[in-house]
Amino acid sequence: MPSSTSPIRLLHDLPRVTVRQRSVSDMANNVYVLTSKTSGTQVLIDAADDAVAVSELLQSAKDDTPCELKLAVIITTHQHWDHIRALAEVVEATGVPTAAGVDDADAIERETGVRAKVLLNHGDTATFDGISMAVVGLRGHTPGSVALVYEPEDGPPLCFSGDSLFPGGVGNTQQDADRFDSLFTDVVERLFEQYPDDMIVHPGHGDATTLGTERPHLGDWRERGW
Repeated sequence: MPSSTSPIRLLHDLPRVTVRQRSVSDMANNVYVLTSKTSGTQVLIDAADDAVAVSELLQSAKDDTPCELKLAVIITTHQHWDHIRALAEVVEATGVPTAAGVDDADAIERETGVRAKVLLNHGDTATFDGISMAVVGLRGHTPGSVALVYEPEDGPPLCFSGDSLFPGGVGNTQQDADRFDSLFTDVVERLFEQYPDDMIVHPGHGDATTLGTERPHLGDWRERGW
């Protein structure tokens, strides 16, 4: 089935960084790129599908900086196949290193042949020239799922949550009570208890939300178990 791609969207034009997004594939996966205005450095989050569309997304930021664009890394939020279908092709075309959660890296390598150069653990800081993001481990959707948090100098923090947090609930845990408890606990303790209500959450599929929008419903999520 041919991939379905959406227009490129400029989500945030911040003092130091821009954030652009494109939805690709029949599963409407969100691909994000952060571009440093001061260095041209780019960080790509989830090379989900359609390497041509991903390349167009990267190049769309050329007017965001006077510097030459330089893709520094591809960060994969988790191992599921719909988030890694273009990973090998984009790596082959660009030669850039990849990063993934330590407990998902082996599965990603088995599926794509790409070994993550950087293994991410909860509490790490992923730092590149002009871009720095906190790594938040969110175990449950997959063992090594990670979210990335960018905190601008002036404005709400941005969370790229993969498939671990969406408008209306946490990610799918296949009705496994232990996995749900793990993911719900991490989401509450590592996101809702650490960041303000105005944090903007950009998930792996669909529209953005904020912690403040979702916070009143945490009890409902816990009670229903998904």
